[in-house]
Amino acid sequence: MSTDGELYERDPEAWNAYLAEGNAKQARKRVSADAIVRDESGRILLVDPTYKPDWDLPGGMAEANEPPADAVRRELREELGLDIQVGDLLCVDWVSPHGPWDDLLNFIFDGGTLNDSEIAGLRLVDSELRAFEFCDEGQAKERLRPYVWRRASSALEALGSGRARYLQDGYA
Repeated sequence: MSTDGELYERDPEAWNAYLAEGNAKQARKRVSADAIVRDESGRILLVDPTYKPDWDLPGGMAEANEPPADAVRRELREELGLDIQVGDLLCVDWVSPHGPWDDLLNFIFDGGTLNDSEIAGLRLVDSELRAFEFCDEGQAKERLRPYVWRRASSALEALGSGRARYLQDGYA
């Protein structure tokens, strides 16, 4: 009897076939990535998408085989003309299946603090957004869907504690 490691050492083609079979059968996850971007007053950047009824955090869906940190950076550039290096991971939220959607993994990264000049350079680049605004926590709680606010609130807590959080449907 051989182990998978021995199979790889003895027959790389068989190992690749084994991996391909597993890849074809195993579940695939949708991935989205957002950022907590703040102004110098500590307010957080929210966006108003044209395709959904509520405001949201800036970010979006990852493309096939795209790392989440690259996805949020691309989305910020494509939608707001903002080209930043994203910082630490603040939280991961597993979102259960809902409506026609399968489950999803949402990553939230630290988007840093923008100065007045960087904020002045923000612009609506993509027709997916109708507006953006920096909001205090009370305004953000009012504008975001409850589970998105729970996620954002956990990400803000992680900024303070330096400890990333794992959530399920916005709950720790």
